[in-house]
Amino acid sequence: MMLSRIAESLFWIGRYVARADGTARILDVHLQLLLEDPWVDEETACESLFGVMGAVVDPELPRTRQSVLDTLAADRTQPVSISYSLSAARENARRAREIISSELWETLNATQMKMPRRVPQDRAHGYFTWVRDRTALIHGIFDASTSRDEAWYFFRLGLMIERADMTARLIATRSLTQASGPSWTTLLRSCGAYEGYLRTYRGIPSAARAAEFLIMDRLFPRSIIFAISTAEDCLRQLEPRSDRAGVSDSALRTLGSIRSKLEFMPVSAILEDTAGQMIDVQEAASLASEAVRQRYFPTDPIPAWAGEVV
Repeated sequence: MMLSRIAESLFWIGRYVARADGTARILDVHLQLLLEDPWVDEETACESLFGVMGAVVDPELPRTRQSVLDTLAADRTQPVSISYSLSAARENARRAREIISSELWETLNATQMKMPRRVPQDRAHGYFTWVRDRTALIHGIFDASTSRDEAWYFFRLGLMIERADMTARLIATRSLTQASGPSWTTLLRSCGAYEGYLRTYRGIPSAARAAEFLIMDRLFPRSIIFAISTAEDCLRQLEPRSDRAGVSDSALRTLGSIRSKLEFMPVSAILEDTAGQMIDVQEAASLASEAVRQRYFPTDPIPAWAGEVV
């Protein structure tokens, strides 16, 4: 049986890597929109970004593109920032050094050393592309170098819980900014989902179909349903189910409930209250993470980020 501290570190490496990737995608979409659309109110859009990411910021801080970059991209003391997430992933890897591969350790070290202290606006897109590339590399190395044992399942569990949360936040940003927000085509592209969407629906994205693809598609790896279903599978592998009636595992019950709710809800109903439904997903991810902590590594408090819900 794996030590609980090792399991916890692997779980949080997965979460922090997915968080850095998701935050980069959200910021890239919305900051590009601010640059391209002169009719978007910068202060309102930036305030919405802080809110949807759960950032706790000084009320006196100007709501500008640069303040968003300083806070959500480069601030190493801000729990919701990209820099904090990648640094935290490296620190958790240090605690699990006897389990992870040397290649993964070196990649996390190199990533931390190359993180800039400040991200200028004219280099923001390049920085977000670099973050997506590095997180994909980290994920790929772990995938290719780790046996499919408990280590793999704890990493995968953390990554998928966080991915469901971040996809929900990405979709929520559109509903909060309404007409001035990114189009569904932009959201699909930010998730790397545009080509997959076209292969599936063979047409120009509509709100209903794009929402269905990002939320409910069982085959696309960044959809909410796929992420939740994969997290459920990881939980079953970690502790094979022995319940004769019902489900006793709190995390599995929480994830199964939100998955069933989304699967059986008409897309039209989700679109009528997109922000509310995405809040439910974020709450489920938070509750499931806490349930995992209590069951598998109960000794230390969860390193949760502030404002986990929109």
